[in-house]
Amino acid sequence: MVRNENEAYETFIKGIWRDNPVFVQVLGMCPMLAVTNSAINAVAMGGATLFVLVGSSFLVASFKQWIPKQVRISGFIIIIATFVTVADYTLLALVPKVHKELGAFIPLIVANCMILGRQEAFASRNTVRLAVMDALGTSGGFMVALFSLGAIREILGNGSLFGVDLFGEHFEPWVIMILPPGGFLTLGLILLFFNWVTQQKDKFIEQVAEAERVATDG
Repeated sequence: MVRNENEAYETFIKGIWRDNPVFVQVLGMCPMLAVTNSAINAVAMGGATLFVLVGSSFLVASFKQWIPKQVRISGFIIIIATFVTVADYTLLALVPKVHKELGAFIPLIVANCMILGRQEAFASRNTVRLAVMDALGTSGGFMVALFSLGAIREILGNGSLFGVDLFGEHFEPWVIMILPPGGFLTLGLILLFFNWVTQQKDKFIEQVAEAERVATDG
């Protein structure tokens, strides 16, 4: 039981940090750069992706033994498209303004290599429990990346967060931040920071291991 819990936790946490779909695998770049000119758009896209990935992973893991190998990719796409349609119409009904701003990027979730890749590489080869945990971790990591980019761009580009003014009327917005060049610049800086943190963590682990080795030899 403890082993299963640890395996589920490791499966979840790797998508948040170690195998983050954006910062490590560099997947989903199109919506990452296109819809993150505001935090609310980033959260909406992240939520839609989470719904689609978790739902499709659950179904694929549940019915994998009944999906013929010859048509498995087509079957995965049909399942994904079903959840994308639900997410699309739900956003249209609840937040039509956000849905309009996201435009075609909600339907294009069907073609997101991150989602189809998780069905082929993980959900179709593991239990329902692990598939759902993997989907939660991967989509959670994707949402963290989206929100990080969207929040920074909105704060600097509009002086607000979720539409709430932060700096008053005297703030001079950095207009470039809500334009495509600002997205590339912000993403590059975040990737730089993420890689630096990862390197520092690896160095610390090596130093601890070296200290333990010296203590053991001594």
